[in-house]
Amino acid sequence: MIVDRIILFPYYLCLKIRHALYDSGLKKIRCAEVPVISIGNVTVGGTGKTPHTEMVLRTLMSDPLWRGRNLAVLSRGYRRKSRGFQNVTVDGSAAFYGDEPLQIKKKFPFVTVAVDKDRVEGCRFLADPRLLESDKKARRCIDKNIPRADIIVLDDGFQYRKLRPAVSIVLVDYNRPVFKDSLMPLGRLRDLEERILQADIIIVSKCPHYVDDNERQRWRKNLKIGQESHLFFTTIDYCTLEPVYPECENRYLYSKRLVLFSGIANDTPLLKYLSDTYKVVKHLKFPDHHKFSGADMHRIEAVSKEYPTAIITTTEKDCQRVKDYAQTPAAVKERLFRAPIQVSFLGDGEHERFRSVLRSYLTESHSEH
Repeated sequence: MIVDRIILFPYYLCLKIRHALYDSGLKKIRCAEVPVISIGNVTVGGTGKTPHTEMVLRTLMSDPLWRGRNLAVLSRGYRRKSRGFQNVTVDGSAAFYGDEPLQIKKKFPFVTVAVDKDRVEGCRFLADPRLLESDKKARRCIDKNIPRADIIVLDDGFQYRKLRPAVSIVLVDYNRPVFKDSLMPLGRLRDLEERILQADIIIVSKCPHYVDDNERQRWRKNLKIGQESHLFFTTIDYCTLEPVYPECENRYLYSKRLVLFSGIANDTPLLKYLSDTYKVVKHLKFPDHHKFSGADMHRIEAVSKEYPTAIITTTEKDCQRVKDYAQTPAAVKERLFRAPIQVSFLGDGEHERFRSVLRSYLTESHSEH
């Protein structure tokens, strides 16, 4: 443990100095012209930011105060080929926009979804789209026809200190507690554990379907937060498998065997879910955000021929990148299904309590704007 602290001290010191500069005002923090909800974490991947972003959108859409307003999502667009600000379109590619922004856009076609590495700039364009016509930085934007956003949901924005959100939501993986983790590269922490205390709302994600009161209190104690802090617990629910391609044949849903391939940080919960219904005869695991190549698709096709009656399944996020490959074999297309996921709160009335807390922050911020 002492050796770990010595090795990690340079990274720890850099983070401390960086946050001290922002906290002291030596580095400027800006506010957007409209309320911003930031969703993030302090670890590298795997906490469920995308399904929680979708949950927040559904919560806003069902709230009488915000129903009918123009909602927007701003993401960095991890590993995308495009540059600068881009307005995501449903017929675009994961390579151009990023797999997660494209997934959100396809689920919520009437929500503006944009990508921009510079979150301050991205929020500025979303709050006033007229700037897209005159700003030199926005000339690469293909589709500039977007409405003015009333609320912006910032995906993976907790480390982006240049922008102060109206409400900050931080996710902590139940299966990988931050208080038992270490800074990178020895662990998965990309930020200081103590930074969680700066969040307005903390969500312990990917929980089992029941967490008793004693365990909830243990989490509060281990996270070093008081009873006044807003702590929630959520779980991931998998929905009915859906076809990826139009030519997909639903009869494969009744197969007893399944081939799974995935390129996400942690597919263990998905594997467990599918194992309840199917015998998983093959599991092909690829790196997170993996771009599927011809060789990959031939490998998947070979496995499909090895198990000719098995259903082929992948994740929602992966299927966005699979569809970027234009020559997916017909033998794969007719059997390929995706596993949609959705976030659920644990405990009666917890979702309504979350809605109330979110509403209070947004109402306060909206009055300021």
